[in-house]
Order: sequence, then C-alpha cells, then structure tokens
Amino acid sequence: MRKVYLDNAATTPLDPTVIKAMTMVMEEVYGNPSSTHQFGRKAKVVVEEARKFIAKQFNVTAGEVFFTSGGSEADNLILRNAVVNLGVKRMITSNIEHHAVLHTVESLQKEFDLEVEHVTVTNGEVDLKVLEDLLSNNAEKTLVSLMHINNELGTLLPVEKVAELCKKYHALFHSDTVQTIGHFTLDLQQVPVDFITASSHKFHGPKGIGFAIMRKDYPIQPMIIGGEQERGTRAGTENVHNIAGLHKALEIAYNNLEEDKTYIKGLKSYFIEGLKQLSPNIQFNGFSDDLEKSSYIILNVRFPKAMPMLLFNLDLKGIAASGGSACQSGSNKGSHVLNTILSEEEAKKTSVRFSFSKFITKEDLDYTVEILKGLF
Repeated sequence: MRKVYLDNAATTPLDPTVIKAMTMVMEEVYGNPSSTHQFGRKAKVVVEEARKFIAKQFNVTAGEVFFTSGGSEADNLILRNAVVNLGVKRMITSNIEHHAVLHTVESLQKEFDLEVEHVTVTNGEVDLKVLEDLLSNNAEKTLVSLMHINNELGTLLPVEKVAELCKKYHALFHSDTVQTIGHFTLDLQQVPVDFITASSHKFHGPKGIGFAIMRKDYPIQPMIIGGEQERGTRAGTENVHNIAGLHKALEIAYNNLEEDKTYIKGLKSYFIEGLKQLSPNIQFNGFSDDLEKSSYIILNVRFPKAMPMLLFNLDLKGIAASGGSACQSGSNKGSHVLNTILSEEEAKKTSVRFSFSKFITKEDLDYTVEILKGLF
C-alpha cells in the first residue's frame, strides 16, 4: 500500500544527511561539552558552531541563541521570564495561538495576577487596528505574543508591522516562529522581534531539540536549575548529537530554500486544484488556499459535511493528515483555532489539515485525491 505523509506541520521526517551527521557525532564526539579535556572541547565545538550558524542566519549574536528541548520549552522560558524577571504586568495575545503559549499565559495569569488581553481575530488574521488600540492604552510593561505562522491555518502574521507597533509603544514582542524556521527567512535586525522560538523537527531535524533567540538587552533567569550550561540559562548537559542534527537540518533548509519553496508551493497549488475538481463545495479555512497570505506548507480543508471517520479511513489507506495540532490529538474538544474562526455550524463540518514537504510528489497527491473521492 502506498504511504503518503501529509502531516509535516506536526513533524517532518529526518533528512538522510541529518541522520549521517548525527550518527557521526554519536560515534565520535561523546565528550561532555563542559569538560576541559580534548574530548569535551571537541563536543563544545559542535555546540558552538551550531550556535554561530543560527546567529548568522537570523542576524543576531551567538550570545542571543539558547538551545532548548524544543518550541514549547522555549515559549515557556520566554513568557515566564518576561513576568518573573522583566517585570511584565500585561500580555496581549490571540485565541488562535499554540497551546504552548495559551496555556503558559493562563498559568502565569493565575500565578501572578497577570493582566491578559486578546486581540480580535477575523478568519485567522489578527486585527492590527485592535492591537494598536490595546497597545496605545498603557503599553508599559506589556508583552505581545503572536505567532508568525499559525500551525493549523498557515496564516502569515505581518510580523514587520506588529514589530513596528510594539516598538512604537515600547512593548516587548515574542513570536512563536516554530512553523517559520527552516521555511522562511527572518532578519532580526530588520524585523525587531525581541524573542523567537524554533523546533528542529519541523524542518527535517531531530525531535527534542530547538532554540530560543532572546535579545541580549533582557537578562534571563533559568527554569531548569543546576549547572551553568547555556550561559546559566538552562542547566543540563547539552544534547550534542541533536544540536548537530539541528545545525545540519537548518543548513540544508536554508541552502535549498528557494528551490524547495518553489517545489512545495507547486504541490500545494496542484492539490488545491485537485480538491476543487473533487467537489465545488469544498472550502478552505482561513486563507490557507491563498499562497500570499499563508504558509506554502499548510492547507486546511473544510469538507461540505461532517465525516467523523475521515482521518481514520485515510490512515487505513496509508495517508497521514491531521484534524488540527498534533498536541491536542487526545482532546475531544476539537480545534480551538477552528472554533475561534468558524461559526458553530461550520465548525461541525469535518476539517483536515494537510501539510507538505520536499519529500512529497504529485503522484502522492493524485493518490490522496483519488482516495478522498472514494470516501466522499
């Protein structure tokens, strides 16, 4: 049976070159980076070369790059530090953020009596006029947390405009960029975001490793207490082979960015046309079918009726897709993103997130459309 993996927004398959790089490190670079002997120094070089590459890619200093276990830890570290150490008293976010942000903000609100406000979202887009109104009403000690690319809809936030508004009103700006890194460029000198996050497994690297970029103007206190790793911000022996894998995956992603982007955009357009031929009543949530307003990786499809067994039946045919974020797969509440942007009636219909990668072919998509035709 053909296997078609269309859940790349949840996680991506490891690039074979990344596996080779990680294997080499696991076999040959086994020292502790904190050790001063040659085995430790060799491991330290692997870690610091990765850090320097990340810094160069996003136009920051190496001292602003901190390795974490992934995007969720990075979001938690930044948001908690903003309240505990930077004196933030108010956060502005949206109802369609990843739960790593929403649940962290909720926890901080209960623990510190944090003031929380939510910007209006229309069809997946943040209302910048409402954001400015909120910022103009006392932005002192305020942090704005808005994701650059929504992980369910693929909607692109005009991050430059949000950064300008935050700078204008002297607010801090955190953006969950987990769906951005490896797929879009981001120059943090041109776009003054204070904090961003990344997770390696979203761009064909290993799971369990990511990073945060945090401006050097803001002192950071650790959530994990122990040794002085990561310049005192995250205790624990560095995950050297995974850091090497992240480095290689990011290097491959940006060396081939334009070629891969053109190819995957073509796949997304091809699939959209195939779905439209399948049924004129198929709709697309948010602006996920608009290549200018959404990520070329993500397409969120709303079928004309409720089809509760659709994902299961696709899986039986070897096709992997998702009803929303993988992080809420055990929930029976449905997608909080779709519940925010759709009417109650439309939210009852079956929606599926298909997400693409460089390893997908048009033949894979033809097969998927053919299977959908039989299930419709």
